[in-house]
Amino acid sequence: MDTPALVVHPSDTIIVALQDLEPGTIIQVQDNEYTIKELIPHKHKFAAQDFSKGDLLTMYGVTVGAATEDIPKGCAITTQNCVHASEAFSGKNSSFEWQSPEHQQWVGQTFQGFLRPDGRVGTGNYWLVVPLVFCENRNIDCMRDTLLDALGYSHNDPYKAYVDDIIQAHKSGTKITDIQLKNQDGLASSRLFPNVDGVQFLRHALGCGGDRGDAQTLCGLIAGYITHPNVAGATVLSLGCQNAQVELLQEEIAKRQNPLEKPLFIFEQQRYGTEQAMMQDAIKQTFEGLIEANKAERSPQPLSKLCIGVECGASDGFSGISANPTIGQCIDLLTAVGGSGILSEFPELCGVEADILNRCVDNTIADRFVSLIRAYENHAAAIGVHFDANPSPGNIRDGLITDSMKSAGAAKKGGTGPIVQVLDYPEQISGRGLHLLNTPGNDVESTTALVGAGANLVLFSTGMGTPTGNPIVPVIKVSSNSTIAERMHDIIDFDTGPIIEGKSDIETLGNDLLKLCQQCASGEYVNKARRLGQYDFQPWKRGVSL
Repeated sequence: MDTPALVVHPSDTIIVALQDLEPGTIIQVQDNEYTIKELIPHKHKFAAQDFSKGDLLTMYGVTVGAATEDIPKGCAITTQNCVHASEAFSGKNSSFEWQSPEHQQWVGQTFQGFLRPDGRVGTGNYWLVVPLVFCENRNIDCMRDTLLDALGYSHNDPYKAYVDDIIQAHKSGTKITDIQLKNQDGLASSRLFPNVDGVQFLRHALGCGGDRGDAQTLCGLIAGYITHPNVAGATVLSLGCQNAQVELLQEEIAKRQNPLEKPLFIFEQQRYGTEQAMMQDAIKQTFEGLIEANKAERSPQPLSKLCIGVECGASDGFSGISANPTIGQCIDLLTAVGGSGILSEFPELCGVEADILNRCVDNTIADRFVSLIRAYENHAAAIGVHFDANPSPGNIRDGLITDSMKSAGAAKKGGTGPIVQVLDYPEQISGRGLHLLNTPGNDVESTTALVGAGANLVLFSTGMGTPTGNPIVPVIKVSSNSTIAERMHDIIDFDTGPIIEGKSDIETLGNDLLKLCQQCASGEYVNKARRLGQYDFQPWKRGVSL
């Protein structure tokens, strides 16, 4: 690696180490010389100047912390000498003109998608089975166990085969230490309905208890999934007496699509009497729905029909300089040709609110962002927590010392374009361009919400590796460094490590990533999370989840 460290923005006062820097090392960074005073692990930061106690630290051109003690030039920035600090914000205070990236090669490009009656396009074709309340989870499990094998959707389970081999070895007197797990692709191979990508079961623990707002929020999320362009139809199981009533679900569906232009079968156990009577009808009608769903076929659709949600998890000190900006470049290219992006995780916009506000296309949109993020902050403060509690131990260990440091890098996933809409969870997008969605930073809750809001593909950056997926939408994992891409190759789809190594750049890899999105949306590339059968669905209960 030619460059041992990187200044991300010209005004930055801290510098990120691209490799381990030993005490006494003298390095040259952008015509400036630095003597390293103590070990700086790669991904971590060191002081580019002498700081006095109380001085603000800058990275990505924004405030990312405050010194709690004097920090000499060349010393490490740590949790012992730095705390969270961010810039104040109030509203949109300047106009915004966007210079889109060179995108001519993407003009007129298409992908093979499923065109729905409302004009939206799916990147997959799924049938949903979902409970309105946790009381129905057992029946959901019964339908899953009954249908998946019979219809050819069960994943090949290498661990079951491994256990079988161990049992046989034990019975024959062979040492089980000699038994090895056999690698195999987890994808099902012989589907009864080849044009249906899967039957997905959205098991959850909500629907009753809590307050009435929880029930409405859950129904809104489920409605977002039912009306999603990747869904051909749905089976809903209800007990009957829960807070999440069928009528409430129907109201939320009508907000998103009225009339609903796909089959929806609803079964209420308390009206049927016996479980078997309800399950008989649910299984039969689901099978009939699958016959209809199988008639759908992929066809060429404009790239502008793609809506990409962006997410990060298990982030590291490189995420904000490789993976996230590459995803942001991809989003800029997509929105430049009329497509859409969704940036979520409001606790991870802490410190970059002023930039976000100025990118909003009008004051109404900017004011809604302020209202939502202030309400989130106040709700957290009411129970004694703050956004500065957001970085996880893993984030801190890998160089993300404060929430504003983490957030300034995380926000790069949204690119540089104008923001056309600000949504509260679990609202759904309308129109094209870049949208903001109020969600927590929790990986699975936020990814679940992005899909409910209308994303038909998700880009997920990670620096330490995370297996998160989604039941109905491809989740493409983008690594910030090549080490994790190689070590956890079974979950990583795309590597931006060459940026850190000086072998490529954000512009090149941004175009390459959009090409992978195009292939994945067409069904030509199967993302790693789907190959593993990683289908996470976790509704946000609107409590304080950072």
